[in-house]
Amino acid sequence: MKKTMLRWVIYAMSATPLLSVAQSTEPVPNKHSSLFGGGGMNYRTFSLGINGGVTAPSVLIGGSNDFTKSKVGYGYGAYAKWQLLHFFSLRADYMGGRIQGDQSRDLGNGRPPGRDVESFETRLKWTATLSGVFNFASINWAYRQPLAQLYASVGGGLAGYSPRITPPGGSEMEYKTDGNIKELIIPVGAGIKFRLNDFMNLDLGYTMNFLDADNFDGFNYGPSKDRFSYGYAGLEFALGARTKPQLQWHNGPAVMYDDMLAQRDQLRLELEAEKNNNAKLAADVAKLQVDSDGDGVSDIFDKCPNTPAGDRVDGSGCSLPKPDTARPVQVIITDDDRRLVRNAIDNLEFETGKSNIRPKSHASLDEVAALLIRKNLSLKLAGHTDNTGNRALNMRLSKDRAESVKSYLVGKGVNPSRIEATGYGQDQPIATNKTAAGRQQNRRVEFTIY
Repeated sequence: MKKTMLRWVIYAMSATPLLSVAQSTEPVPNKHSSLFGGGGMNYRTFSLGINGGVTAPSVLIGGSNDFTKSKVGYGYGAYAKWQLLHFFSLRADYMGGRIQGDQSRDLGNGRPPGRDVESFETRLKWTATLSGVFNFASINWAYRQPLAQLYASVGGGLAGYSPRITPPGGSEMEYKTDGNIKELIIPVGAGIKFRLNDFMNLDLGYTMNFLDADNFDGFNYGPSKDRFSYGYAGLEFALGARTKPQLQWHNGPAVMYDDMLAQRDQLRLELEAEKNNNAKLAADVAKLQVDSDGDGVSDIFDKCPNTPAGDRVDGSGCSLPKPDTARPVQVIITDDDRRLVRNAIDNLEFETGKSNIRPKSHASLDEVAALLIRKNLSLKLAGHTDNTGNRALNMRLSKDRAESVKSYLVGKGVNPSRIEATGYGQDQPIATNKTAAGRQQNRRVEFTIY
């Protein structure tokens, strides 16, 4: 049985190169490009599987057995799998079946075994195991969509079983009459999977199961613990939208390589386009730099190309009228002007958490607007907040409130170029932010006339 199972696995593994020849070497559309597949949003990651096959009370790696001949039994199983990465998944397995063997084969020295138990048949009622499954063929630089992949698995769990034994010359009997045996089981497996379509796979595998005792065959003989194997064929069904591919068939390195090639080609096109744009821009700049009369206006825009040297010119290159040499009128800011501005600051109120000015503040702002117009003064508005809330939001709120005051004054006829509005947020407090009174003082808009 051991040799037969070994041949079966070798035949399955040797088919992989032939399948690789049949695989398409054309890159698939890069719809889901990333090394790890983009997770469950772009791929199907959950699947269910069923399988059936043959069992034997021996494994490929050998080891001593309590019975000289392993007989073929049958097994069946099902599993649920969660594909975490394109090369790794977690799989919860259930398995049942029957395993049997006898002492009908002589020992190596030609003598009969002469053991206390002639044969056994164990009913494997259930196994519950959790395994990690590692895909190998998905990491392939040559093929973008493999039709087959190799995998290996290892895990652990519990097994529930009931052995029946037959002593020499006796009748079959229960090994344990008071119930089932439950023991730790370690499954170690390998296999090959074939992609039939986007939602179904053919699964051929072989699992070696190692038990943590020598009760499985109902005969405690020798120092070794019992083991059995399960060779199976089954189908795996991917769950989820059929428009999404299976993550386990995602070839991360190959897709990443295609992405890099596409990005390189795109960068080459963009670089070439930028070179052409830069050459055109350099030619345009050279034209703009030509200024024959030296007045600072390019010949392209100069409507007065022969402006006398030293003349101030407008945007079209024509001489501006000579400035009036009369001394400017000196503006005097009085104490009454300053009191008027302080009164406007004291009366300035906004809607809570907003930049809307309350109507009760309009009268004092009207007086400030009239002062600015009458004396042609300039005004600097500085908005401040306390440290309550988000720093970035406070900065924007202080700026919005200063701009709100500016908009109101401009609406009353003040020259907008005479008003500068700046927000400082919570960075320039004039009182402590630990008290309500201090925070009230810090929520302000300062007026500076000049």
